[in-house]
Amino acid sequence: MEGLPLFAAQNAREMIPVIAIAGGLILAVVGMISSAAYKMSRLKETERTKREISAYVAEGSISPEEGERLMQAAGHRPSAKT
Repeated sequence: MEGLPLFAAQNAREMIPVIAIAGGLILAVVGMISSAAYKMSRLKETERTKREISAYVAEGSISPEEGERLMQAAGHRPSAKT
């Protein structure tokens, strides 16, 4: 058992690049997951806003023109009119 700490100390220098690469990969994966979660959250809020404005227009609380202006102000692209 006395040789084990010496063996670990000799391999510690070899482990530094492995640990650095693994840490970098973990950070990259966490970054990708958090970015995807953020985008999903933004999309959900955008859709909720669109639905709310559409509901106001449907019930007559606001005119279609006002609804369109609100959507443009919120950064939504207008849909094609049929």
